[in-house]
Amino acid sequence: MIISTRGRYALRVMLDLAENGNGDYIAMKKIAERQGISLKYLERILPVLTQNEIIEGVQGKGGGYRLTRKPEEYKVGEILRLTEGDLAPVSCLECGAEPCERRGDCRTLPMWTKLHDMIGDYLDSVTLADLLAGKA
Repeated sequence: MIISTRGRYALRVMLDLAENGNGDYIAMKKIAERQGISLKYLERILPVLTQNEIIEGVQGKGGGYRLTRKPEEYKVGEILRLTEGDLAPVSCLECGAEPCERRGDCRTLPMWTKLHDMIGDYLDSVTLADLLAGKA
């Protein structure tokens, strides 16, 4: 499993909002400047986060984006699943995957299943507040 730029940038945006927002809206341009991310790329990430009510956005003067919850209420796993989809290490464990014809005889499936569970459990145990505090 490799986390794409989209997932990594989404986490950076969320951390930026947590660190700099204080409940105020932050312009996308400011986030882009601080994080070194192009506006064009942010325009592809922010809608996913707003549509899923992870952040909220307001258009126009004084507008921008802000968190909808406290940093300690955001799990890294939640953010990555929104931007990356399933975090399965192999395709047969992806959500909605067709059952593998070798499932009954696969000697590696238990290992992949355990790895998938460990990854999910770990990412769901880390919050934005943990990352801000350097506790991950």
